[in-house]
Amino acid sequence: MKTHTIFGGFWFFIITIILTLLQLCNGKVFMEYIGATGKPVTMDEVPIDDGIDFHFILSFAIDADASGNPQNGIFKPYWASSLTPESVAAVKSKHPNVKAMASLSGWSLDSTTLRWYQPENSQTWISNAFKSLKSIIQTYNLDGIDIDYENFPKHNESFSYCIGELITYLKNQSVISVATIAPYRLTTIPYVQLFAAYGGVIDYVNHQFYTDKVRTTEAYLEDFQLRTAQFDKEKVLPSYEIDGRGIQGEAFFDALHILEENGFDINGIMIYSADASASTNLTTKFYYEQKSQEFLLNSSRV
Repeated sequence: MKTHTIFGGFWFFIITIILTLLQLCNGKVFMEYIGATGKPVTMDEVPIDDGIDFHFILSFAIDADASGNPQNGIFKPYWASSLTPESVAAVKSKHPNVKAMASLSGWSLDSTTLRWYQPENSQTWISNAFKSLKSIIQTYNLDGIDIDYENFPKHNESFSYCIGELITYLKNQSVISVATIAPYRLTTIPYVQLFAAYGGVIDYVNHQFYTDKVRTTEAYLEDFQLRTAQFDKEKVLPSYEIDGRGIQGEAFFDALHILEENGFDINGIMIYSADASASTNLTTKFYYEQKSQEFLLNSSRV
């Protein structure tokens, strides 16, 4: 009888933890890019609601040297120096619902525009990328990667295969638990090809809606309908750029309500970026981060 009681108590404890974790994040995810500008922004500045599955996307890890010359899949971190392994460990210790990711490439390195290039040998690129990213991920205690290549050659036969195999390998080896992609209006085709072939290992689509020249709630709905048809309506996250392009201000939240009214489940939100929020002139710092998390927690559609 004592043995049964002990094991019964053990399993009750485990089940309680699982249920608590499920209630903790409620299936909603909030993602924010951080560190791209080089400004000394820190993660502990950003308001984090413990009821949200919160992802910091460190920007960027780049397979190029400091002059922007391609390095055949050997990635190095170029995000703000304030984003240290210790700072990642600290925020994750304080907020167990936080994950951290490395975004790959981005638009430029200083004044050098970055491009996807055709590797001479795809297998070598994949191997180099796996090894270098594994080292970065382990050093910074990261949970995943975000794909943000934004310029492509006219003839591109390698991107989908190289990136898809890289994500698959990293997941199969339990190096990462989450992978996202970040297409924008001019890179739809290569990302659609990637998603069509490897959508099973891609968790979210951080489409950059703010590049789509959409400034009204009605146009945002039409754009969202298009992008969810191209990818997967369960994985596409509406996005917002702080004091930047696209729909701005309270109209963004109006657009979110319209999406819900038209049958879309808002599973998460992506914002670019914490760097901009840290230096905004708004009276309330990180206003859009706070209100986005409140929206997700209060959303009627789960």
